[in-house]
Amino acid sequence: MSDAAPRRALHPHAVLALAVVLPGMGHVAAGHAQRGLVFAFFTLLFGALTLLVSSPEQSFVARHAGGLFVWALSIPDAYRLARLRWIHRN
Repeated sequence: MSDAAPRRALHPHAVLALAVVLPGMGHVAAGHAQRGLVFAFFTLLFGALTLLVSSPEQSFVARHAGGLFVWALSIPDAYRLARLRWIHRN
C-alpha cells in the first residue's frame, strides 16, 4: 500500500484543454492513463492508415481524417471522465 495522499482531481476545463492540445493527454491528466494511451495509439494508427490510402492531392485534414476523427472522439470522453471525477472527489 502506498502512503501517498490521493491526488486532487484536475478541473474538467483543464483536462479539456489538455485533450485538445494532445491526443490522450486529457485522459492521463484525468487519471485514466491506459485509456489515454489507447486513444493516442489509435489516433496515430488511423492517421497513418488514412495517409497511406489517400492521394497526395488531398488536404492535410483529408489525409489524416482517421486520426483526427479518433482524436475528436477522445476530447469529449476525457472531459466526461474528468467531470465525473470532479463531481465525486470534490
